[in-house]
Amino acid sequence: MAKVIVLLSGGIDSAAAISLALEQGMEVVALHCSTVALDKTAEQKTISLVRHLEQKFGKKIKLAVVPFFPILNAIVENCDRKFACVLCKRMMSRLGERLAAEENANALLKGDSLGQVASQTLSNLNAEAGCISIPVIRPLLGMDKLEIEAIAKKFETFKISTQPSSCCSIPDKPSTAAKRAFIELKEKKLDTKGLVETAFSERKLV
Repeated sequence: MAKVIVLLSGGIDSAAAISLALEQGMEVVALHCSTVALDKTAEQKTISLVRHLEQKFGKKIKLAVVPFFPILNAIVENCDRKFACVLCKRMMSRLGERLAAEENANALLKGDSLGQVASQTLSNLNAEAGCISIPVIRPLLGMDKLEIEAIAKKFETFKISTQPSSCCSIPDKPSTAAKRAFIELKEKKLDTKGLVETAFSERKLV
């Protein structure tokens, strides 16, 4: 059975995605990109979700928490903030690929659902792509909000995921039509490899 790295934010979508993977018998390792310096609740929600799913599926789930604030800060300081969503997700994907190499995982699994939020338009998902070499699995991609909430309620993650928290990187007017070539050009202002390696070296297992 496939082993996957799951980007777990603490929100409804990623919790639904990891639940489906567990139901299908996949071996999962969770990765949370923490901005605890700005929002202390998302990390705790993620830990609570993992503990809940461990009990529900009767198996231990490894959770790696990576400090993401320095990467977020670098994006805000060096790039146009309206592209922060796409840039953040590209960096999270790189961290997922880094963890996959260590865990000998086959793919990266995400909770993306087409058009649910600004960063998940078709243009932005395409702009996000191409920064890693491992496959990306998006089990929720064609589902709407009600379908995803139904999955969350089925696996009893909905109540945890809807506890208050925020995504601190979302700009007031995020771009919904980013182009990959343009994003790659702007990303050259960042030391992507150095930022990933520094953050990954400071990860903790919870």
